[in-house]
Amino acid sequence: MPGELRDDAVVIGDQKEGCQIYNRGNYGYPLSGGGLELDLIEATYLLETGRIRVTSEETEITFPELFDHSSGKYDEFDIKYMVYRDIRQRGFVVKMETGSFDMSVFPRGETMSSSRPAYLVRAVSERSAMHPADFRREIAETAKKGKKLLYGVVDEEGDLTYYIMSEEDVNGSVATNADVCVEGKMIRDRVFVFRKEDADRLKGFGFFGKDIQNMLQLSLIESCYLMRKGGLAVRDAAGEPISLSALIEHGEKTQDEFYLRLRAYEDLREKGLIVKTGFKYGTHFRMYEKSPDERHARYLAHAISGDSPMAWPEVSRAVRIAGGVKKEMVFCCVTDKIEYVVFKWFRL
Repeated sequence: MPGELRDDAVVIGDQKEGCQIYNRGNYGYPLSGGGLELDLIEATYLLETGRIRVTSEETEITFPELFDHSSGKYDEFDIKYMVYRDIRQRGFVVKMETGSFDMSVFPRGETMSSSRPAYLVRAVSERSAMHPADFRREIAETAKKGKKLLYGVVDEEGDLTYYIMSEEDVNGSVATNADVCVEGKMIRDRVFVFRKEDADRLKGFGFFGKDIQNMLQLSLIESCYLMRKGGLAVRDAAGEPISLSALIEHGEKTQDEFYLRLRAYEDLREKGLIVKTGFKYGTHFRMYEKSPDERHARYLAHAISGDSPMAWPEVSRAVRIAGGVKKEMVFCCVTDKIEYVVFKWFRL
C-alpha cells in the first residue's frame, strides 16, 4: 500500500487502504476525512515487512533511506526501533508514547479497542547511564496508571533483554532486640566474641556472625549494628573500649562503600530480615525471611547510592546470577531514606 513521507510521518491517503493497515495491527492514527497517519517507527517497520511502500515527491524510498531519514528526526531512533520491532514480531500491539515512556504494549492477542496497555516500556542502550531516581519515579508513575514498567535493553549487537521492575517493601519475621550486651574484641577488620555463652546469645536473637569452635566471628557491619542496638561492646587489641563512631570510621577506611552498605544493612535488619554477605554471588548481601537453618535466602541485595548512575552490564550480571540461583535481585537505593527496587529478567 502506498504511503507518502511528510517530514516526521508517513500518510496513507486512501481511506480503504488506511483502514486495512489499522485493522490488521492497530498501526497509525486515523485521519478525519479518511486516510491514516503513521509515525516514523511504525512506517519503517511496515516498510521493512513489506506491508507498505513509501514515496517522497513521487520517488520511492527504500528501507535504508527511510531508516536514515528517521534517525535524524527521532532521538535514539535505532534503539527505539529495535525494541518496537522485537515486540511487534512477538505478536503484541505497540504504540509510541511521549513523555517519560517510549511505548505502550497491549496484552498479547488484544487490540486498542478491546483492552488497555499492560506495560509501559523504556527502550535503552546497554551503554546508557541508569539513574535510580528515574527508576523510582517511573515505577511510581507506572503503578499509578495500573501498568507494569518494562525496560528493553539493546546490546551492541542489537539483541534484546527485557527487565520488569517494581518497588518492593521487603520484610522478614526475625526480631533483633538485644536483651543483653556482650563483649567482643576487634582483630583487624573483624570482631570476635570469645565466650560461648555470649556467642550463643547473639546467634539466638538474630543469627549474627559465624561459629568458629565455641566462639563467634562478626563482620564490622554486624558489629556496628549490634553496638547501635546496645547488644555489643567492642574493645581493641589493647583492651581499650572502641566507640561506635570509631568503629564506623575504621570500616570506612578499610572497606569500600562501607557506610552505604551499613545504611542498607541496618534498614534491612529493622525490617526483620536476616542479612548475610552476598560475596559468593557477587552482591553485597543475601537475605533470609526466617531462620537460615530452615530455608534458603529469598533475595540477593546490592546497596547503591540513589544519586549516582549505574551501568546496565552491572544490572545484567546481578539479575542473571540471582535468577540462576532462584533468588530475587533487589537494589537498595540509599539517599536520605532507603527504597528497594526489584529487577527481574522478563520473557515477553
